[in-house]
Amino acid sequence: MSRIGKVPITIPSGVEITIEKGEVIVNGPKGRLTQNIGTEITALIQDDTLIVKRPTEQKRHKALHGLYRSLIQNMVRGVTEGYSCNLELVGVGYKASVQGNVLELNLGYSHNIFLEVPPEVKVSAETAKGKNPIVSLDSKDKQMIGQVAAKIRSLRKIEPYKGKGIRFVDEEIRRKAGKTAAK
Repeated sequence: MSRIGKVPITIPSGVEITIEKGEVIVNGPKGRLTQNIGTEITALIQDDTLIVKRPTEQKRHKALHGLYRSLIQNMVRGVTEGYSCNLELVGVGYKASVQGNVLELNLGYSHNIFLEVPPEVKVSAETAKGKNPIVSLDSKDKQMIGQVAAKIRSLRKIEPYKGKGIRFVDEEIRRKAGKTAAK
């Protein structure tokens, strides 16, 4: 079941991984991340690679094996390269601005929406004339950036007829035809 769990994780230079009491701590140029892997799954460092092992061939252990290997790989990539996500606001009069760590969105409601972003995520908004506003998110934590992006998208879901709403920059939207006029 878990072929991903068997693949070793290469540790790039500048990244330090410590394993203690079922917790993996990854330090790198962009910061520090921790992940609790419990006592069932073990992680070993050999040379410049980290290997995740499971105790038995039970279905649960196979699933956890692949999960924790992917989470540790995401942590290593996060502290070296980081993650970014760009959201596009499609709609007439939609605006975005940032003051500190607070994102202010004008999405066609009767009021502006103020969303406080966690300090681990850096947010910026840019508006060019004739183009849709773009909200950029940057973070070392893949899970956190995904949660913030999902929260922002939930404020104005894409509607399938005109395509208005908040979407990822390269996202394809399935459009519906709508009504046809009667003769």
